[in-house]
Amino acid sequence: MEPVKIKEGVYWVGAVDWGLRNFHGYSTSRGSTYNAYLIIDEKITLIDTVKERFFDEMTERISKIIDPSKIDIIVSQHVEMDHSGSLPRLMELCPGAEIYASPNGVRGLKAHYRKAWPFKEAKGGDTLSMGERSLRFLLTPMVHWPDNMVSFCPEEKILFSNDSFGQHIASSERFDDSYPFDTVMEEAAKYYANIVLPYSPQVRKELEAASGLDVAVIAPSHGLVFRSKVKNIIGAYQEWAGNKTKKKAVIVYDTMWKSTEKMAVSLASAFESKAYGFKMMSLGENHISDIMTEFLDAEILCVGSPTLNNNMLPTTASFLTYLKGLSPGGRKALAFGSYGWGGQSVSLMEKELEAAGLSLMEGFKVNYVPDEAQLKNIKEDLEKRI
Repeated sequence: MEPVKIKEGVYWVGAVDWGLRNFHGYSTSRGSTYNAYLIIDEKITLIDTVKERFFDEMTERISKIIDPSKIDIIVSQHVEMDHSGSLPRLMELCPGAEIYASPNGVRGLKAHYRKAWPFKEAKGGDTLSMGERSLRFLLTPMVHWPDNMVSFCPEEKILFSNDSFGQHIASSERFDDSYPFDTVMEEAAKYYANIVLPYSPQVRKELEAASGLDVAVIAPSHGLVFRSKVKNIIGAYQEWAGNKTKKKAVIVYDTMWKSTEKMAVSLASAFESKAYGFKMMSLGENHISDIMTEFLDAEILCVGSPTLNNNMLPTTASFLTYLKGLSPGGRKALAFGSYGWGGQSVSLMEKELEAAGLSLMEGFKVNYVPDEAQLKNIKEDLEKRI
């Protein structure tokens, strides 16, 4: 397991999780990495660790550069175990190392691991000298936990960006210019849509705080390191954090006997006639995390379900629960569905869409199987309102 040089004296020493297929409830078909970074200076510094079961992979990489027992400083930017999980075993190797974390991070690490390690609180704007190099700490609370922070090395112009700018990609390549960049951006958008989206106001503050830094390299906690396309990923984050949308709709639905699906097709016809981009996504065939990725830049969300007993279908309920957790806001939504004798699904979906912070449009409900006239009315009605 070889380390990868980022700059002279700065190395990636993380781990590759080729088999990861689910992370925080969303699908990770390309796996992921847990990125740790080693800086060789007067004080040898490790920025973050890896998930505990990858400890040996990380230390093998470190050992190719220095004896891990010689690590003087560990910067722990985030308490979650994909970042800090190897701390207990690492501290057995280098018990004299000091652990720098945000004030919330120190509290979180103490609560999680219940160890009396030599903690140091890193406050916003604090600078840590490693010798010829230094780290400046920026606190980024709620991007995406209260303890989050990022670290900037001005001498090397590297921003160690924690979960910001991350992507779930397992690869032998380490840099943005060594891997298909459209895939990097696709996974960065999915990461944002499914983890960072609820914290867009905090991301805007982070971007503003970092705007004065001379950043040449962004080294995130997951995925590829940006060294050639730094402006591209920062520009994308500015768009996503600004909640900018396109003339686009996402039609999400499940269906029992195809009646709700027929209604979905009518809605799609309305968007097509009004020159909207649109995507039809059946909940039976699409993962909810992929749906959220499509919704990241969409103006309108349509959610459909027939009534099952006195409720909506479980797949629809699951999606709406996931949607509420991500609270996209600033967009429009409508509910639609067919029913036999109850008809409660549409009103129940509307309550959930409102709870997710979406502005409701009048929805559509059809008893039994919609005929051609009803489907035409759905299309024409929606055309008038978009």
